[in-house]
Amino acid sequence: MSASTNREPEPSDGLKTFGAVLKSFRKRAGYTQEGLAPLIGCSAHFLASVEQGRRYPPPGFVDRCEGELDAFGTLRVGANQLRRQKGLASWFREWARLEQEAINLYTYECRLVPGLLQTPAYARALFNERVPSLSDQQVEDQLAFRLERQKLLREHPNTDFSFIVDEHVFLRPTGGADVMRELIEHVLEATSPRNVELQIMPLSQGVHPGLDGPLRLLETPDNQWFGYSEGQKSGMLISDPKVISTLQTRYAKLRSQALTPEDSVSLLERLRGAQ
Repeated sequence: MSASTNREPEPSDGLKTFGAVLKSFRKRAGYTQEGLAPLIGCSAHFLASVEQGRRYPPPGFVDRCEGELDAFGTLRVGANQLRRQKGLASWFREWARLEQEAINLYTYECRLVPGLLQTPAYARALFNERVPSLSDQQVEDQLAFRLERQKLLREHPNTDFSFIVDEHVFLRPTGGADVMRELIEHVLEATSPRNVELQIMPLSQGVHPGLDGPLRLLETPDNQWFGYSEGQKSGMLISDPKVISTLQTRYAKLRSQALTPEDSVSLLERLRGAQ
């Protein structure tokens, strides 16, 4: 895996400003990072990352900070402003916030490698071919936010991640052979922790419950389930229990029809060698 895969995006101005305000209120209340973190349900490392502008404040975090620091609603206002920043489509922001606290996160993809598993080179190849074209700055903004989201895999060891990806996604030479070889190597590494599971839906399967398109599901710490469905230029956050039940049933069927995690690794290793 190339060094660029591990490179953290530079903090955005909005995140840095929010972090500075949070730090100011923390110090005003007389807390160290180590003293405040357990009171608001996070680690000192996570709190430091937010204050440095390198992590997005997840749902519940801002409310707990407000209550503990008596911040007069200032942090809530700042968090609302963050949702309007560049780099994330408006319809995706709420889902991105929910991801930060998810205890289970399920993803089925039939179009491309899921964003949480992409390399910078693969993501850049996708952004460079967007229609209508993105400016250089827009490409960098999108790439920075994609890399920021990928911290979920590294920093949430108690979240269970499940990915099901159609085999043909790895056969498409997005960005060329070198980019795909690096991507497959990265996917194998990123899905090796015991809380991350990858299954490949083989071409031989034919008809399966995912033919209506990609789907995502997550469970929050209070055991609420949400779904997300994305189209060409829109997306929809789903909370209706009846729809969620249908999506859960479909995902369970997809899991049963996809290759096992072990066989999926073997397939990716063969594809890597063929690049």
